[in-house]
Amino acid sequence: MAGYLLKFDVVNQYLSHMKKSIIKSFLMGSLAMFSVANAQTTGSPLTKEQLEAKKKAAREEVSKLPKPYHPEANANLDIQNAVKLAKKERKNVIIQAGGNWCIWCLRFNNYVQQTPEIKKIVDDNYVYYHLNWSPENKNEKIFASYGNPGEKFGYPVFIVLDENGKQIHTQDSSVLEEGSGYSLEKVKEFFTTWKGSIPKLGG
Repeated sequence: MAGYLLKFDVVNQYLSHMKKSIIKSFLMGSLAMFSVANAQTTGSPLTKEQLEAKKKAAREEVSKLPKPYHPEANANLDIQNAVKLAKKERKNVIIQAGGNWCIWCLRFNNYVQQTPEIKKIVDDNYVYYHLNWSPENKNEKIFASYGNPGEKFGYPVFIVLDENGKQIHTQDSSVLEEGSGYSLEKVKEFFTTWKGSIPKLGG
């Protein structure tokens, strides 16, 4: 696998995430940088013009998508409250880990919100939380408690908790991708599989 360092840049995240990637962070002085190792590299190298066009398209897409992550949030308290609500409503918890810098994280959030069939499964069966990972706030203790899945799978990565807060599944998002977006059937299967089997009262 080829590894290389690059500045914290949403455009490079867009380009490198076409295949499953492993993302690790390093601090070099006050500058946050990423080391990204691609599992596979296929196709011919992009020309300078093609690269610039992709960068421009990625910047424009990111600027338009909703930003669901909050680096300033108390994630530990938020997750505790999510578990309490899940227990009350007899649901599981979905933690979507990533950040507003991550184009695939923003795409997935938008995909769920804009796809009625998926949104209904999520709303009916899960309490949803966006766990931030970024240089501003890496939430290291929380990620460590879940086995640091971002180091293995990249972002977004999904952590499923039962109604008692127990981690029951970790999902690599790259297997849910299709083209420059996500597969309806694969995403639907993921959410349906891990929604739990406890009958919901009143429903």
